[in-house]
Amino acid sequence: MHSESDLNTTSSDDPPTQSWSHIQETVTLLYLSVCQIESSINESNHSVDKLTSSFTDLAAHSKEINDQVQSITKASELDNFKTKVKIETDEMQAKINQAITAFQFYDRISQRLDHVARSLEETSNLLSMPNKINNQQSWQEIQNGVRESYSMEAERIMFEHIMRGSSVKEALEIYHHHFDSNDTNIDDDTEDEIELF
Repeated sequence: MHSESDLNTTSSDDPPTQSWSHIQETVTLLYLSVCQIESSINESNHSVDKLTSSFTDLAAHSKEINDQVQSITKASELDNFKTKVKIETDEMQAKINQAITAFQFYDRISQRLDHVARSLEETSNLLSMPNKINNQQSWQEIQNGVRESYSMEAERIMFEHIMRGSSVKEALEIYHHHFDSNDTNIDDDTEDEIELF
């Protein structure tokens, strides 16, 4: 078990190690970008599935109400009809709320892809500056900016694993594990301890 303080990457005040390389830093940032894009695609698919299910159910409830209306032949049946309509409309409202939540993924994906674009732009700019390309602090600043852009704990955990050398596949598996376990908390800002291995 590692505390949050244990997860900080090398301080910008520390001297570069012999194994440090701007090429490795570039690869790491590219890995992070791939993880963000891949996780966004997977979440968008999940949200689209929810939308499809919600609208399919809404259509079924609407048809059920229409069938009940058409089946009424006597005034004495109205009380029973009102009860059934109340049940159906409550179900429809629940599905509408689910659909609204699912639509919110568009905003999240837009924000994430914007963060990816900004980090790639900063990486490109740094690579084009010979006087800074081997400056470890400059790379650290980009990494810090990427981490601070994350709003979900699952994203921060994924970031830490990439920083520690995990592959894209491993980081995404960890991300999905934590995201799925907190599926109802879209903006999970909890500061739980993180167990890396």
